[in-house]
Amino acid sequence: MKPNMKIFDSMKKVLVVGGGGREHAIVDALSRSPQVGKIYCAPGNAGIAAQAENVPIKDTQIAELKAFAIENGIDLTVVGPEASLAIGIVDEFKAAGLKIFGPSKAAATIESSKDFAKRIMAKYDIPTAAFKTFENYDQALEYVKAGKFPVVLKYDGLAAGKGVVIPETLAQAEEALKDMLLDERFGKGRVVVEEFLTGPEFSFMCFVNGCEVYPMTLSQDHKRAYEGDKGPNTGGMGAYSPVPIITDEDVEFSLEHIMKPTAAGMVAEGCPFTGVLYGGLMKTPEGVKVIEFNCRFGDPETEVVLPRLESDIYDIFSAVADGTPMPQIRWSEKVTMGFVMASKGYPGDYSKGYEIDIPELGDIRIFHMGTAMKDGKLVTNGGRVLMVVGSAEDLQKAHDKALEAVESIKCDNLFFRRDIGWRVL
Repeated sequence: MKPNMKIFDSMKKVLVVGGGGREHAIVDALSRSPQVGKIYCAPGNAGIAAQAENVPIKDTQIAELKAFAIENGIDLTVVGPEASLAIGIVDEFKAAGLKIFGPSKAAATIESSKDFAKRIMAKYDIPTAAFKTFENYDQALEYVKAGKFPVVLKYDGLAAGKGVVIPETLAQAEEALKDMLLDERFGKGRVVVEEFLTGPEFSFMCFVNGCEVYPMTLSQDHKRAYEGDKGPNTGGMGAYSPVPIITDEDVEFSLEHIMKPTAAGMVAEGCPFTGVLYGGLMKTPEGVKVIEFNCRFGDPETEVVLPRLESDIYDIFSAVADGTPMPQIRWSEKVTMGFVMASKGYPGDYSKGYEIDIPELGDIRIFHMGTAMKDGKLVTNGGRVLMVVGSAEDLQKAHDKALEAVESIKCDNLFFRRDIGWRVL
């Protein structure tokens, strides 16, 4: 009995902060680690509850999360959402002597301020679209009028993936600028006006510790709500990994001329980055350029990337958090494709509380993005509700496998795109 107790005592306790599909994928990866004995997730969701103990603390309640970590002897905290990082959860935990994976509040500015990110890129010669930042509505409108359409308008702050608009007409631009600067839809802030770039986008996430940069396998997200890349921008309607239309040369360029110089630039600016640096990149006719940086795992990209990870993720998180040498990172040859099932009306207004019936689906992975339990039934509880991921030898097989699973899930208020992966299939 005693030897077993000793083994159990040495098992690690991990707290995952957040409650969406990304956090479910992180919990799922941690559950595969032989070192991890107990996983907590705050606040978690109905699906996460199968692999972790949900803790009823919001991801922005930093003091309560810190107290929980201390009281429960948490060995490592992993932060999912940008909102937690932007208000300084990492700084608070580190000040209390707690081990935590993620960037400081200062380093998280690379996502929380589009203007800061663009100025870093300009200063360190990182390829990106031409831009100008405005606080004044009239000045922004005059600048847009003098330029070409389509144009890219980005709210300079956190907007849950909905702060980017690409107007094709002056009327659309006026409406978007009014929305952001006069009506302050996302709060008081500035707007970055960027030139419109063309080409396939891809997501390049890297584990970063100061100047050390360790690339993950590539993925590609689908931002628009409807098939054929139509409709409003969302937080993402599906993803796949790897991305065959991006060459090894593109990856090498992106690592050496974008991700590494950005990490080095953050060190030079006095806000070294630790955690996951997400490069939202585009392969333009002039070469790869940056569309955006995020300070954390992407969502829904994490749900197709982490299932391909064969290394122990606890070792990776620990190495980054402690600043120790990184273990070898190995990826499966199998490919993954995932479909998001979202509430009708998303990314606009939508209703919650619709019952979901999920049959037995074999080796299909289902990551819960916005679900809850009500009267013993699984129900919708968010805009994006489920991410259904298939894994196979090639993307077509993964697509067909995941789509078949999606079509077998019953719910009266969900929609999805059938054309995930259309650029490569």
